[in-house]
Amino acid sequence: MPAPVSSPSEFAFELALCARLEQTTDWLPARQLGASVASPGSRIIDVCAVVPGPEFDERARITDSEIPATAIESDVGAGSAVFWRDGFDCHPARARRATDRAVEVGFFESERRRSREYVRRAARYPHDWFSRLVGIENKPDLGSPGDLLRQLRLDVSLAVFDEVILSTESYVTGAHLNRIPGEVGVWRFDPDTGDREVVREPQPLSPGSTGVEPTEYHSLHTDVALVSPAEKRTARLRLAERAYGKGWRAYDLPACAHARADADGRPACAHFDRVVDPGSECGADCSAFEAADPPELDRDGLRESRTGWVADPAGAVRRQSGLDRYF
Repeated sequence: MPAPVSSPSEFAFELALCARLEQTTDWLPARQLGASVASPGSRIIDVCAVVPGPEFDERARITDSEIPATAIESDVGAGSAVFWRDGFDCHPARARRATDRAVEVGFFESERRRSREYVRRAARYPHDWFSRLVGIENKPDLGSPGDLLRQLRLDVSLAVFDEVILSTESYVTGAHLNRIPGEVGVWRFDPDTGDREVVREPQPLSPGSTGVEPTEYHSLHTDVALVSPAEKRTARLRLAERAYGKGWRAYDLPACAHARADADGRPACAHFDRVVDPGSECGADCSAFEAADPPELDRDGLRESRTGWVADPAGAVRRQSGLDRYF
């Protein structure tokens, strides 16, 4: 008989997997990113792992933050500066937001001419900085699948990712594998030891082809949208950039005397001796809560020491370090 599942919180399971991937691969894992196109926000992937490509170092030299896809795909070049609005083919408000952010992170340079703002690119954008996007859905306990199968079917039919993987702590049976789309890889992961067993390898998806995204589910039919290769290219670029800028440690540590950060930067509780979810387990409702300043956590230092990501590179606009970039 297989050993019983300990059923950790999905939050703790997710952080353990991200920490392990960071230690054992050259991937850049990030958590909780939007992975739909036609219906933004309707699909949030648990982990998006960015696999570095041949131009990764060039990307790392530009900025440690997300560069807006709208700015990357704009007509703003590195030569003569152009009036900011003329460089975009989109709503002016969207162009304004992209311009401001691109200037802030050092991707655009800005100058004033007779009270009008002109911009140019400060650096060439290396489109080959990532080679693959891997989507990972975490379900520690397959006995409570929820919307798992619907989510995985969407990921496969839309194919924004190059590969999709299901990660679980459960014992995986043949019945489980038969229900999961054949393209989806399956890992059995132990969050306590970090051991990862590949139960089934993922099959390559087709990000360069037209995708099919379910948008509304009805009792007798499902509404779908066809997503063009061009739309998927933009979605992939946006995903990769958001993952690069955000990482996986985008959480507040608990403001409690028992709170600490473990060696991986995960929020832990000395009283209960385990990783905790600050958003649902910590605070005045906890019987052991003692108000205190949250512990310090060097997110940038940890990430830079364990991945190819570079904190505050020479090409970036210098700024005081803070937590605002993570939210």
